[in-house]
Amino acid sequence: MSVMEGASVERAVSPWGLRLRRFRRHRMGMASLVILAVLVLFCLAAIPLQMTGMDPDATDLFARFDPPGPGHLLGMDEAGRDVLLRLMVGGQISLLVGLLATLIGGAVGIVIGILAGYFGGRLDTALMRFTDGMIALPLLPLLIVLGALDLTKLGFSQDFARSGAAGFWRIVVIISIVDWTSIARLVRAATLQIRERDYVRAARAAGAGAAYVMGAHILPNIATPIIVAFTLTVGRVILFESVLSFLGFGIVPPTPSWGNMLNNAQELVTTAPLLAVYPGLLIFVTVIAVNFLGDGLQAAFDPRSEK
Repeated sequence: MSVMEGASVERAVSPWGLRLRRFRRHRMGMASLVILAVLVLFCLAAIPLQMTGMDPDATDLFARFDPPGPGHLLGMDEAGRDVLLRLMVGGQISLLVGLLATLIGGAVGIVIGILAGYFGGRLDTALMRFTDGMIALPLLPLLIVLGALDLTKLGFSQDFARSGAAGFWRIVVIISIVDWTSIARLVRAATLQIRERDYVRAARAAGAGAAYVMGAHILPNIATPIIVAFTLTVGRVILFESVLSFLGFGIVPPTPSWGNMLNNAQELVTTAPLLAVYPGLLIFVTVIAVNFLGDGLQAAFDPRSEK
């Protein structure tokens, strides 16, 4: 094949094909994708086990701290509950919190960033000063204060306030409220560049409304940095959830999450250290894998990484 033929084949590859090829060359990104897929399958494996009658919250005080065996591959915890099953169910909670909080907070950040970047002027100033104010707040103390709110005083029933669903949605909403600022600033910067392009000016000159221009012309063209930012945010949110649950302000026991399992095991480090090692290791591996996956996506969407 000649050089010219090779160049024509190169040009024939779609942009998404080029991105996929660049991502495949990123070894850590590919390895992280495989690890995350295995973790997701590991967590989802709890569903058929629960359908057979296994309960992650079922206690057996006569089986406390039982060692690993045929029926319980990772042994039993301090309340006689199956450690492996609770790790699977806790992983579902932690991963779902990471995804939902990222999507909700990311949607808030996209709306604020694209409005500020497109309209500019006083609206841009007001939205960005509000964003700067949120960034200036001490994040962890703020999360703890919000996590300690009494839901019954907000109009919710006492049964709901004590349920696992309340703890789940509380942590999702709290993280979504505070963790949108980086995406908002990223979207604003990208929008400021795109809004001056000729096709955007042509759409405005043709009478297209602001909502149409933002949805049809700006948002699709800033999708690349948004995808990368969302990926990196998931790992940070999982870490936030783990910290809050570890401090007792996250998912309400007995509903398991990796964070509250780690919290429950902190007093048992000397007697049953593996109860702390298992959830801590899963949190560590998940966050590291998500961050490396974000690096891989960043390399895939960056044309300068093509060699």
